[in-house]
Amino acid sequence: MNMRFLSITLFLLIALISSCGPFSKLEKSTNWEELYNGANKYYQEGEYNKAIILYDKVLPVIKGSEKAEMAEYNYANCHFKTKRYIEAAGYFNNFYRTYNRSPLAEEALFMHAYSLYLDAPDYNLDQQSSREAVSAIQQFVTRFPASASYERAMEMLKDLEDRFEQKAYSEAEMYYRLKDGLFPGDFYRACIINFQNFAKDYPESKHNEELAYKLVEVAYSYAKNSSFDKKEERLNDAIKFANNFYRKYPNSGFTTEVKKYENQTKEEIETHAKLKKEYADRLAAQSAEVTTQKEN
Repeated sequence: MNMRFLSITLFLLIALISSCGPFSKLEKSTNWEELYNGANKYYQEGEYNKAIILYDKVLPVIKGSEKAEMAEYNYANCHFKTKRYIEAAGYFNNFYRTYNRSPLAEEALFMHAYSLYLDAPDYNLDQQSSREAVSAIQQFVTRFPASASYERAMEMLKDLEDRFEQKAYSEAEMYYRLKDGLFPGDFYRACIINFQNFAKDYPESKHNEELAYKLVEVAYSYAKNSSFDKKEERLNDAIKFANNFYRKYPNSGFTTEVKKYENQTKEEIETHAKLKKEYADRLAAQSAEVTTQKEN
């Protein structure tokens, strides 16, 4: 019981001392100059959370004054240092728009982009914030092409573009897996569209050769399982995709597989042509029989 009492007493004593400490007294101050100096002091010492609290109090008072510029930059950087990247991005952007002639404007615009970049998610999540980061980086490199941070910004941009590419590839692969499910038709069509769009959007991607091969495979399967009136057109599409593959990747390791699907497609074309002729012959015979009956 005594130990518990002593522990509680010690805790209350520490809390009381803390509440009477320098920061607590400063936080209650109404002297804006004292608050301003205290905020800068805590910022320089790396006590960013305390600096934020004091800057929150003093910034509305000093707004428009000579002291505001550095205080607002420090305030933005406090949020960055405490990994509040979205807030930091907003404050750096506000700083740049307010003080675009400042010596700190270039760094602020870079930090705006960098904060958004650090907040960007992995490729398998929604990429809206990544797109915002790309726009911010492009704005920076356009505005400051001679900046010492230019190369770093371009590396960030490439990393984000790689994430977009990986996201698109993962979506294409998802449709490819789903084609073996209960309702393959829609996923065959989705595969064909996604594979083609991927090649247009990422013409230099290492995945294009693999997806070009899978495009032939999927196009053949889609055509083979199509209704009679749509089969011929889709079989011809599969042949077209195979020819495009040979042209783009003459030494590919997928050539044997592509050739297999091409041969199967040609067999389907021959079979379909025979059925089409038989159907046309039956229609012609029926038409002739009807004409003969009318004449008689």
